[in-house]
Amino acid sequence: MKYDSRDFVPEKTKGGMFKSSKVQKFEEVREEMNTWLGENPEVEVLNIETIVLPNIHDRDEEGSQDTELISWGETSSQWYQLIRIWYRQPA
Repeated sequence: MKYDSRDFVPEKTKGGMFKSSKVQKFEEVREEMNTWLGENPEVEVLNIETIVLPNIHDRDEEGSQDTELISWGETSSQWYQLIRIWYRQPA
């Protein structure tokens, strides 16, 4: 069997001069996960976890799969809560 993972990351809309950016609500992210599970009944869920990572939407980062996420001491940093599912698929 193949083991795999899938991340459900909140989307972030860009802000502008008179509009601040918005981050998708966690409940919406959870609903996306539930929809995906309903559409993929063949997967065997091994574990579901919530993860908090910094700066995943920054232009220099590669999202939740980035192996180096940077957060500096005195400067501002944004942290995002996401859902990761570990699962296996039948061969």
